[in-house]
Amino acid sequence: MGSTLQQKIDQLSPEYKAEVEARADELILEELSLRALRKGLKRTQVEVAEALGIGQDTVSRLENRCNIMVSTLNRYIKAIGGEVSIVAEFPDRPPVKLTFDKLSNDLKVDRKKLATG
Repeated sequence: MGSTLQQKIDQLSPEYKAEVEARADELILEELSLRALRKGLKRTQVEVAEALGIGQDTVSRLENRCNIMVSTLNRYIKAIGGEVSIVAEFPDRPPVKLTFDKLSNDLKVDRKKLATG
């Protein structure tokens, strides 16, 4: 008869178990929703709303959206103490990390160029 997953886990060394748990935590964090991220950071919707200068009901709606503007996401993440970056991946090239603040500055410069001709 085969062994259960728990039996296999129990056979792992404490060091390897810690490695596996750390990697599992990383993978879980990569897939968190805004709500889960906020709760993991022990912040309430009211606290986030106050930091954003919006109502708690608006925070709730943001957390339930499946499509959100990058600028809105950036404001939300900053309100809970983080920074947003975007990674662009291309075949046969290393990934390129774009920070939101850099993107915002580039857009401002482009707008000024357009305005001045």
